Amino acid sequence: MSLRRLTAVVCLVVEATGVAMLSASLLGVIYREWADAGKIAVAAAAVILVGEGLRRLLGARGLLTVKEGFAVIGISWIAMTLAGTIPYLVTGSLHTFGDAVFEASSGFSTTGASVVADPAALSHAVLWWRALSQWLGGFGVIVIAVAIVPMLGLSGLGVVGTESAAGERRPPRVRVVAKRLLLLYVGLTAAAAALLVFSDMTLFEAVANAFTTMSTGGFVTRAGSMGAFNTYAQSVTFVVMVIAGTSFALHASALRTPGRYLRNIEFRAYVMVLTASALVLAVGLWADGIWRAIRLGGYTAVSIVTTTGFTVDDPAGWSPGLQMLIVALMFVGGMAGSAAGGIKTIRLAAVTNAARIDLRRMIHPLAVLRTRFGGDAMEPEVVSGARTFTLFYLLSFLAGTLILGIIGSGSAPGDDLLSSASIAASALGNVGPGLGAVGGSGGYTALPEAGRWVLSGLMIVGRLEIFPIALLFTRGLWRR
Repeated sequence: MSLRRLTAVVCLVVEATGVAMLSASLLGVIYREWADAGKIAVAAAAVILVGEGLRRLLGARGLLTVKEGFAVIGISWIAMTLAGTIPYLVTGSLHTFGDAVFEASSGFSTTGASVVADPAALSHAVLWWRALSQWLGGFGVIVIAVAIVPMLGLSGLGVVGTESAAGERRPPRVRVVAKRLLLLYVGLTAAAAALLVFSDMTLFEAVANAFTTMSTGGFVTRAGSMGAFNTYAQSVTFVVMVIAGTSFALHASALRTPGRYLRNIEFRAYVMVLTASALVLAVGLWADGIWRAIRLGGYTAVSIVTTTGFTVDDPAGWSPGLQMLIVALMFVGGMAGSAAGGIKTIRLAAVTNAARIDLRRMIHPLAVLRTRFGGDAMEPEVVSGARTFTLFYLLSFLAGTLILGIIGSGSAPGDDLLSSASIAASALGNVGPGLGAVGGSGGYTALPEAGRWVLSGLMIVGRLEIFPIALLFTRGLWRR
């Protein structure tokens, strides 16, 4: 483990974060928000100078080892989040460091939980930074899952899915894959923004909300989430959320062969989960009218499963059974290699199929049985990795729920358990809204400050899929 090389890479990430801040300053200039533009520009320059200065001082070169790769992912994300607090603090948009860390963690982790009650009260520069942080976070996690993890030879963790980064047996270099993914990500975001322009959004809102939809982030430029916009805007974001929850490796390969979507078993399972959950929610809302039930059930199912977290209605008024279903859907997530959070479809399939095989093995102890998904045998290390991840994920959820239950979730005593569970599941799955007191825009201000610090940690842990953060606390990672 070379600390000099590790620190140099982290400094490069911090420097890139500072460069991204300059775009927020530019938006401030365009909208004549001179004070915020100037403050963010000075802060961005300071971040860039510190990052570049330390990187030159260290002067480390060479390829990262697997250990260093894990450490870089975890530490860089934390450093990027801390740097991301600066625009909120220097502009006075948020007044405490804890709130700024929460908002930045929610941004880069593409969670969408917020302490801002009315986003429209923020300057365009700060709104742009909120949206951009989610867009960058979404792209970052796609690159990690599709390019970096295969390069490190860690497919056994069950994060790679059923398509290679470029439809090839041997993954190409990270830089090549990242470039292809960036072009695809930018193209899809631009298409989403172009469609949203025809809604009741302004041009700025169309671009900002396209950023937060394609990244499955969930930040919105107005209070009321997507319920503040017309049905057309909701229809566009519905489609974009489904696309964002699909593997970007699959998107890339399907550009050449569109039939790959239907042949991909994980994609078919993903669509089945979306359809089934939408139908169950719609049936539960049937008393509100057929059209309203279908619209709310479908939109909510897609929003929660893809972990975007947009809302068009407050689920707090729904039946307890539907609220429990929403919490359960927070665990699912989209496809591996997508911008979505959660456990992921392929992991859940691996774990459930492996459990079924274990039951069959009890009846037929001498039989040779393999875990299969769509008729194809799954490698033992993939199944083992999926089981390990799911166990760690559930333990993290239980720990978060317990801690929030002790701290208090801001809900009435009778609703505290469901509220704590929904908040923990939402943060860990990078969904955004919870149930109870934190359900509305800026609702997380109802949570004690200690609770928001816990959620900030859960958001980052969930976004990086647990292991890069967990390994930072192991001795083996730091041994030379």
